[in-house]
Amino acid sequence: MIRRGPLAQLYPPSWPAIVTVGIVLAVIPFVSGPYVLSVLIAVGLSSIVAVGLSLFIGYAGQISLGHAGFYGIGAYTSAILALRGVDGWATILIGMAITGGVAWLVSRPTLRLEGHYLAMATLGLGMILNIIMIQWTSVTGGPSGLTGIPPLTVGSLVFDADWKLYYLIWVMALLVIWGFRNLVHSRVGRALKALAESEAAASSLGVPTARFKEMAFILSAMVASLAGSLYAFYLSFVSPSTFDAMASIEFLIMAIAGGVRSVWGAPVGAAVVTILSQAMKSVVPALFPSAGGEYSILVFGVLLVVILLFLPQGIVPGLARGVLTIRHRWTRPGDSGSAAPGGEG
Repeated sequence: MIRRGPLAQLYPPSWPAIVTVGIVLAVIPFVSGPYVLSVLIAVGLSSIVAVGLSLFIGYAGQISLGHAGFYGIGAYTSAILALRGVDGWATILIGMAITGGVAWLVSRPTLRLEGHYLAMATLGLGMILNIIMIQWTSVTGGPSGLTGIPPLTVGSLVFDADWKLYYLIWVMALLVIWGFRNLVHSRVGRALKALAESEAAASSLGVPTARFKEMAFILSAMVASLAGSLYAFYLSFVSPSTFDAMASIEFLIMAIAGGVRSVWGAPVGAAVVTILSQAMKSVVPALFPSAGGEYSILVFGVLLVVILLFLPQGIVPGLARGVLTIRHRWTRPGDSGSAAPGGEG
């Protein structure tokens, strides 16, 4: 039997927490400026990708370094089709379908690999997709990308302002979180947890491990595609530089930093990495005027090492464990028992 972790003890597996977060997010545009709104939009988009990665890493026990490629497929599919007059919402669905098909095709050989071999294979896939975005100039616009992407519409409502897209993106993000919460608490979710703990043991219990790994990979890829499409409509511009290997590494760090066994870990990890990235753009040049190159790789690497050392299960499970420890000490001063192992919340 799978034990309930600290998040499950703090928050019941239901929708009230999502509604509460939604209310807080709904108020933010009224009390913040355009810069804060743009940062939160970036957090929302990254959260969608990181939630999918959390499923693949934390519940299927696999690692992907190619999700920026799937993010890019969604963005470019929506951009290319929308510029040719296809309805925006249809382009999102088409992008997810194409991404799901690509993920299914590459899952056949790659998911037979394990550990760092799988990570390297997905990294190679992401790099191939990025090269296609750069070289297929007649379709993708090459290194310059595509501009003038028309906005999404719903009847007379046009999503042509940042605050409108902020609400749309976070509604999508919360729906993805809600959907994945339900999935990991279902029979499929329990099978995925068993797979993450031990593939051999799960297989001996009759779990079709290959099929479940494939399903988790395809779902996480399609969710990344959704975020990519929303990104394209938000900026009205796409270029290959957004979907390089560094973007895949950032998505991976977001998922791991927040906690891969918690869907709430994804938005927390996305917020930490996004805010840190924004801060570095102003702080690093001020402190080190001669600094150049991808210094963000160094900073994110240090961040990941620190989190793995002090909060090995991620920020959200680690904080939840701390809250439970304090609560147990207050309610039962003589009880020195430890909390249950980390789990999904």
